[in-house]
Amino acid sequence: MKAIRVAQFGGPEVLKVEDIPQYKPGVGEVLMAVKAAGVNPVEIYIRSGSYARKPVLPYTPGTDAAGIIEAVGEGVSRFRPGDRVYSIGSLTGVYAEHSLCKVGQVFPLPPSVDFTQGAALGIPYATAYQALFNRAHARAGEWLLVHGASGGVGVAACQLAIAFGLRIIGTAGADAGIKLVADQGIQHVLNHQDPQMPEKVMDITGGRGVDMVLEMLANQNLGVDLTMLAMGGRAVVIGCRGKVEINPRDAMQREASIIGMSLFNATEAEIQSIHAALGAGLATGILKPLIGRQFPLAEAAKAQELVMAPGARGKIILVP
Repeated sequence: MKAIRVAQFGGPEVLKVEDIPQYKPGVGEVLMAVKAAGVNPVEIYIRSGSYARKPVLPYTPGTDAAGIIEAVGEGVSRFRPGDRVYSIGSLTGVYAEHSLCKVGQVFPLPPSVDFTQGAALGIPYATAYQALFNRAHARAGEWLLVHGASGGVGVAACQLAIAFGLRIIGTAGADAGIKLVADQGIQHVLNHQDPQMPEKVMDITGGRGVDMVLEMLANQNLGVDLTMLAMGGRAVVIGCRGKVEINPRDAMQREASIIGMSLFNATEAEIQSIHAALGAGLATGILKPLIGRQFPLAEAAKAQELVMAPGARGKIILVP
């Protein structure tokens, strides 16, 4: 079978298509025929060697995919060959034609959800859910600012927030992204490159500020985020690519909290709860993953470059 392999840490050029032996599921494992694989920023950090957790070389990247169960190992009764599933983890990586997963790393994919949408679920939707409900403890009726609402996590957060009854302000950096956010049903959409954006946020909220900010690029925005928070507000740092300077007084005056999060720190109980909720949202049509561009497996390097480029719109997908 074909798979992307990384033999050394480095730039996109280290992603190579290779023929490798087919996997066989062991005890408590399933073999998934991958129909679509999601591309996430964390995979770029891992490939470059800059991430705290480094895989043993060589390795195949990726955790989020959707496909069909091809075989099950001993002790697996939850799934059978032919079942449609999506994955949130993998023993062997998902940038490949097949992936070996623990049974707890895969979940049923409703018939109404296509494979590309299933591959967009794992990290983006689970991150958005964890940030909103397990870290920021969102309450219906609160004001939420999704800073970077046109990307994979941003779209997921908007859909979850609408279903939960939050009042939402979304930001994007270009006209196409602004339209995409508005098309999600977000009434208040701002350009985050507009120097008057903080004042507009305060106007929209009647001068009180937002209760929560979901921040995808804290190294650029966290200092400004703090000035837009209401009393007792929470800024959840989901993404950051460097250092940032803030004025602690902005947090002190509002008794605000800066909350860091990494989905990899979620407990097993939280993961199972998150995907029970996401599964219900998928089955009822409340959650509709938005797909950006699709690439063949051989163009994994191009897909990884695009996912890090400004102006992300929807989920980047690999199709083996």
